[in-house]
This record gives sequence, C-alpha cells and structure tokens, in this order.
Amino acid sequence: MRMANYLEWFLALQATTALAAPISGFVRDVANSRPIVGAMVTLSDTVARTAEDGAFSISGRISENGPALLVRAAGYDRQSIALSRAKGPVNVALHRFAPKALYLTVYGVGAPQFRNNALRLIQTTELNALVIDLKGDAGIVPWPARTRTAQEAGARRLTSIPDLADFVARMHARGIYLIGRIVVYKDNPLALCRPELAVRTAGGAVWHDRERLAWVDPFRQEVRDYNLALAEEAAQAGFDEIQFDYVRFPDAPGLRFSQESTARSREGAVALLLDQARKRLAPYNVFIAADIFGYVCWNASDTGIGQLIEKLAPALDYTSPMLYPSGFQFGIPGFRNPVEHPFEIVNLSLDRARQRTALPSTRFRPWLQAFRDYGFDRRVFGAAEIRDQIRAAEQFGADGWMLWNARNIYSDAGLKPKK
Repeated sequence: MRMANYLEWFLALQATTALAAPISGFVRDVANSRPIVGAMVTLSDTVARTAEDGAFSISGRISENGPALLVRAAGYDRQSIALSRAKGPVNVALHRFAPKALYLTVYGVGAPQFRNNALRLIQTTELNALVIDLKGDAGIVPWPARTRTAQEAGARRLTSIPDLADFVARMHARGIYLIGRIVVYKDNPLALCRPELAVRTAGGAVWHDRERLAWVDPFRQEVRDYNLALAEEAAQAGFDEIQFDYVRFPDAPGLRFSQESTARSREGAVALLLDQARKRLAPYNVFIAADIFGYVCWNASDTGIGQLIEKLAPALDYTSPMLYPSGFQFGIPGFRNPVEHPFEIVNLSLDRARQRTALPSTRFRPWLQAFRDYGFDRRVFGAAEIRDQIRAAEQFGADGWMLWNARNIYSDAGLKPKK
C-alpha cells in the first residue's frame, strides 16, 4: 500500500472507530430509583456488570455515530442509550417486566388458527409474550436462515415464518415480548446429513431416541457453531430472548461420543455452549435462557445428561426448569402424587433451585403444564391446575412463566383478564 493511500485509510479508520474514554453511570429501577445490582452493560464487545450501588464503568471501541450503550437486567426490560446524547455519568432507568408466555411450535406459528388464537389471548388476558420455535424438536428451521448448514442438512423443508425481521416487527408492534427457542442437540436432519457428528450406539450405528430421532454430539464445535449462528440471526432480527432447549446429553446408557462421557466432561460441554452464546450474542443485548429438566432442581448429580444447576444457572439470564407435574414420575419429598399438588411441585422446585444457586428469584422462569396429564390419572389440566402453577411461580418471585402445549391448543383457563 502506498504511503498516501495508507494515510487516508488510517485517518478514515480513526474517524470510524476509536477507543472511548471510560463511560460511567448508574442503573436503577424506574419505579423506585433503587440500584439494580448485576445489570449487564455492553459497549461494542466489552461487557460490565453493575455494582451494589448500581454503578458501572466501561470502555470500548465506538464509531462516529455510536454504537449505543446496551443495558439489560433479569426481571427488567432492555435498553439502548445513544452515546452521542450522553453528557457526564449515564443514568439508566429500567422498567420491571415479567414475560407471561405461550409456546408455538414450528407448525403452530404458521397455522392461522393457532397463531390468531394465541394473539387473541395475549390481547385479552394477562399474557404478554410468545415462545417461538426457531429450530424445533425435529430439527426443522422454519424461516430462511442464512447459515448454509440449515440448507445442507435439509432443515429448511418447512417455512412458517417467511421473513423473520418482519415477523418480529409485527409482534413488537403489538407489544409482544419474543423468545426464540432453539433445540440444540436433538437434531435429526444434521445427524443424518453429517453422520460423523451423530451420537452413536455402542455398536457404532447412529442412535435414535424413543421418537426415532437422531441426536448430534454435544462435544463437537461444529454443532455449537450451527446453533449459535441461528441464535445470532435471531438476535439480529430483534428477538428479545434466545432460549436453548435440549442443551443436554441424551438420557440413555451406553452411547458413544467423540470424547469420553463423564459427569465432568458432560457438564463442561453444556457450559461451553452457554459461555460461547453469551460472548457471541453480547453485541445484541439479547437475554439468554436455557431449559432444564425439573428434577435437575433436586438432583445433586448432573442427572447423567450434563445439567448441573450450580454450573448452568450463573451463565444465564434466565434458567427455565420444566416443572410439569406429569413429568415428576417419583414426585418430590412429601408429595408422591405430583398431579394432585401442582402448586407444591412448582413452588418447592423453584425454591430448591434458588437455594442451590444462591441466585435471586428473578433469574428463574419456569415452564408450566397446559396439557392433559400423561403419567398418572390422565386428568385435564384446566383453570384450577394452571392457576395453581402460576400462583406458585409468582409467589416464589420468578420472572414470569411459560405455558407449554405441544399441540398449540390454549384457552383463557386459569388466566386473568387483561387490565
């Protein structure tokens, strides 16, 4: 490069990016001006947390027109503050927000009867959020993802969201908080397309679960890269939160992976994905969550799947245990028939998780059962059962709750009317 051209390039670069002097300020609750401890403050690729008094100080590279200072905290909304308007200390006031969500599958979000019913319930009840499959249980990616892996693996055989950014904009215009669910290691298309990435039986064949779906190896970086690419696209499109599901090993014995499967190696593999997600998604100020088995709140081991709550929860904005009473096959201490005690199942499981992690209640948001019992007496989970679960989560102080029905069928049973 000639000297004159180099000088022009250097001056242009200096005008575009520069290392900012430390930016300091406070993050407080807009309702009572109390400091928010542990809020995430992001400037470019630098992240800081607020102290006990809500104070922060952060430096990073900024461009001529920004970027903004990004702020979020569990139990609150997220904000973007233009640095060009910042004079002296930056005072950020966050509003409390608790998502109350319904879940829609890759099929449900594209079916007018299910989608419109969910939107009607959000308009007329206390609901204010949706959990949308961005990569479903069968590995389907129902939107035109840019990552080549989705195309090559055959994950794009269904399109229920033709334009992801447009979908986000339309939902945000209705005041809906959007959570993008990404099923990570249960991935039939990728496992069959790339068998070298698949979980295998002791005999070397590609392993399939009870639903006849193949899984991919949680130790493989290629698998993490694929799911993180999808998460980044969703964050770019404007999703408020990315939720990783099936971020675990299969619950079956005698399987083969690319590394030896021990409690320590499994826990490390699961934690690595979440750590990489936190770093890769930092510039988007998006909340990060992960789903865990309900019994993970109680089990002292990794449950054989790599989920140890003490290691998982601190890396996340929100931990979402699946507290469906029907899934507690053996009950919990003092309550052997869980479907008769939905309040206790939810409330005591969350309390156990809080005790073990020493995290505040707002770092948890449970999945609740909105489907018929399958494990005990086949009872319908109607208004009383749903309300009991909601009451348990709210009494605990969780940051909202999510209702699960894999058939996308919901009513206003157990829900309060919109104020």
